[in-house]
Amino acid sequence: MEIKEVIEKCKTLNVYEERFVADNYYEIVFYTKDNDQWLKLCTELLGPVKKAVGIAPSQEDAELTKKYGGVRENQTLFTKEAGNTIVAAMFWPWQDEVRTTLKIAFIAKQP
Repeated sequence: MEIKEVIEKCKTLNVYEERFVADNYYEIVFYTKDNDQWLKLCTELLGPVKKAVGIAPSQEDAELTKKYGGVRENQTLFTKEAGNTIVAAMFWPWQDEVRTTLKIAFIAKQP
């Protein structure tokens, strides 16, 4: 799995704002009303949710996502191992309840 593949899949849904694109990181904002579609897409790409809303993140999840702002109890996390990389998708709902930030990071596994 490559970042280009993820970006192409994301562009099939409604994106409010594309914030950042790099070789190992992609950040967008979408309308929260479309959350179910985004969850379905991430499940297709990465498998089942690793940490759901309402569940405190594990120490492992906190460490993995720290560089990207971490993951909190009100946020969703998907992860998938792909070779020497862990792909992490973090859903950050906004306080306005209208938008959600989606951060997708390709993180090198630690030896």
